[in-house]
Amino acid sequence: MQIIHVDSLEDKRLHAYINLTEVQLRNRLEPDEGIFIAESPKVIDRALAADREPLSFLVEEAWLEGMRSTFELVDAHWGMNIPVFVASEALLKQLTGYRLHRGAMCAMRRWELPSVFDICAHARRVAVMENIVDFTNVGALMRSAAALGVDAVLATPSCLDPLYRRAIRVSMGTVFQVPWTRIGGDNRKNWPNPSIEELKDLDFTTVAMALTDDSISMQELSARIHSAPEDPQHIEKVALIFGTEGDGLSRYTLAATDLTVKIPMSHGVDSLNVAASSAVAFYATM
Repeated sequence: MQIIHVDSLEDKRLHAYINLTEVQLRNRLEPDEGIFIAESPKVIDRALAADREPLSFLVEEAWLEGMRSTFELVDAHWGMNIPVFVASEALLKQLTGYRLHRGAMCAMRRWELPSVFDICAHARRVAVMENIVDFTNVGALMRSAAALGVDAVLATPSCLDPLYRRAIRVSMGTVFQVPWTRIGGDNRKNWPNPSIEELKDLDFTTVAMALTDDSISMQELSARIHSAPEDPQHIEKVALIFGTEGDGLSRYTLAATDLTVKIPMSHGVDSLNVAASSAVAFYATM
């Protein structure tokens, strides 16, 4: 590693951490040039374990020694020329507005996302995030998907990028462990169809998570999934579709899916936050 001490946020070498907006960092249409920021040693280590390429580090001075094993891994795998910019706690607080979350950030190169077919062809359970735009909800859903054995996560064209810094942090780096991609690419007109038809062509039963008059219960969905294969209502492969905060799933999605499923509520509560409802659904369908 190249250890480089910095004493000013005006240092042009820190542009990835300071001057670029999330949209500029994202650069999803040109993954060879786009980057993302991983924050905290644990998240960085999970990204490196998933073979994500580091471009540089920005580390609080007190954390330098504790990350020795991480830097040794980078030296062995990507060479010894990756810069590690080292700054004081006070300087990094100017950058973030608070003490840097667990001492380190890493600028990493984005990768070309796989196709829906590539990550879904052999999957049994997938989750679809329709237009979810809250960092915390995206990160929490990814973390639940990893913990509860979901095979893949798909993000619709209008869904927030799972590689936004805060979403990665909330996911605790599980965004690097669960296979995920965009369904419909960047064209909003591809969702819900032909994208839902693409899932059906891959033999998924498409399930809209919503409270409607014809919704079946989560218990009924679980029973169908765990029924004998010869049962006429047996579900072998399921795609669970979760809607955006507030409005939920669009009426077009509800019309296009095979089933609508609800989580029964008590005490007059009309719905759960999407982070909570996805965790319940993932557990019930294991």
